[in-house]
Amino acid sequence: MPGATVLQFDVLVIGSGLAGQALALLLADTHRVAVVTKRSVDDSATAWAQGGIAAVLDDADSVAAHIEDTYTAGVGLCDPKATRFVVENGHAAIQWLIGQGVPFTRDDSTLGYHLTREGGHSHRRIIHAADATGAAVQKTLNDRVAAHPNIRVLERHIAVDLITGEKLGLGTNRCLGAYVLDIDADHVLTVGAAHTVLATGGAGKVYLYTTNPDTATGDGQAMAWRAGCRVANMEFVQFHPTCLYHPHAKSFLITEAMRGEGGILRLPDGTRFMPDHDPRAELAPRDIVARAIDYEMKRHGLDCVYLDISHKPADFLRGHFPNIHARCLELGIDIARQPIPVVPAAHYTCGGVVADLDARTDLDGLYALGETACTGLHGANRLASNSLLECVVFARAAAEDIRRAPKAAMPRLPKWDESRVTDADEEIVIAHNWDELRRFMWDYVGIVRTDKRLARALHRIHLLEREIDEFYSHFRVSNDLIELRNLVLTAHLIVRSAQRRKESRGLHFSRDHPGVAPHPRNTVLRPPRRG
Repeated sequence: MPGATVLQFDVLVIGSGLAGQALALLLADTHRVAVVTKRSVDDSATAWAQGGIAAVLDDADSVAAHIEDTYTAGVGLCDPKATRFVVENGHAAIQWLIGQGVPFTRDDSTLGYHLTREGGHSHRRIIHAADATGAAVQKTLNDRVAAHPNIRVLERHIAVDLITGEKLGLGTNRCLGAYVLDIDADHVLTVGAAHTVLATGGAGKVYLYTTNPDTATGDGQAMAWRAGCRVANMEFVQFHPTCLYHPHAKSFLITEAMRGEGGILRLPDGTRFMPDHDPRAELAPRDIVARAIDYEMKRHGLDCVYLDISHKPADFLRGHFPNIHARCLELGIDIARQPIPVVPAAHYTCGGVVADLDARTDLDGLYALGETACTGLHGANRLASNSLLECVVFARAAAEDIRRAPKAAMPRLPKWDESRVTDADEEIVIAHNWDELRRFMWDYVGIVRTDKRLARALHRIHLLEREIDEFYSHFRVSNDLIELRNLVLTAHLIVRSAQRRKESRGLHFSRDHPGVAPHPRNTVLRPPRRG
């Protein structure tokens, strides 16, 4: 297999976060699985998640309450079947993670595990591993994946595009795998698979400020769109209210759980402001808190606001938030004595590739999981800590669907056309285009939007698309070009979706359309027909 140009597997998983690795582990006993990841296997949004995973685990809680909290956060757009499906399967998903060895924080309760509470939740239902749940989950699954003989991990490989029957001129359209660039070898592989899974995460890097890792470039959404799949609700981009504001801290998140444990948002003079914006104050859903911070920063001309939890004992803070405490201390901020400077940042893409309850997309043989997908769970605003739960629940559903599928004969797949050559002079242009895109998306398509800003953004996107199409048509592909191509397309989908929504709902707030429409509707975009 080393050095081969055409590889064949039963299942190709693109992405190495919780959704992708969970699916790989669930299928590896019976299927040969390849996991493609752009950097190292542990470089994913999962590893950055701090707060935890929401599930009904306590007898004082209920499925009905979790569903109601999800509906409330989603502002009328949560799909009832998808929401109930995820919540009802939450307990089994957590038990599966515990069975894999995830070291959730324990206590002396009847359950045996400590549960915390986050904004938008009516009960304590967040199971966590201190304040680094994602890192604990990622490390546990990394070790399990590395030890399984039926899983091959292709690190420093990036998917270029999906291979479909339509592109090959076959009679029926189906996803047959993907072309994948080996970044170090600068060579494109053909990776065939009867089942292909998009678990590439979100698109936070389309914005100037984000809590996401550098890998979050909308790859799955863009590839699925180019292959003919619908996307939905791309306008709903969640901005996390509290990203650490410090020149030496890149994308460091201050978990929502800190507000759940009593953190207070203040202006520089110490004034608390959240009760003026919502009766739930700091425990309001993220979209409300992010808009409130954005409003106060603009009203007072501030670079940041402050999250204050210094009224809690130092031992409590070191025990509940050890990583945040240590990182802030490295930067000269003692959270037991002083407030933390914070700003909102792009955090989670609530929309994505339309997927059903088995994680199937519009294209046979293609699945979408996690932040890449739009299952209907999140609606207009994701409830805190529902996302990692969604990853496991739908990974289990997709695995069951793949196990049930009959064996399909695979056609002979062609190699990638390597006839194009790289022009090194274009690399600087790609970097400039990337920077321009992220800046105008932040300015025009951020927390608060207007019709004029959206029109300006779309005009700039059209110009960038023409340049990028020129690069892609005439030069050999590179990691930066692939990511830029995907980011610009994803930005286009976000703006088009935002333009269609003539109201302010959840994460989409428009000054030109401040009211809420009486009948909530999803924004569904369909790719143009070919030929």
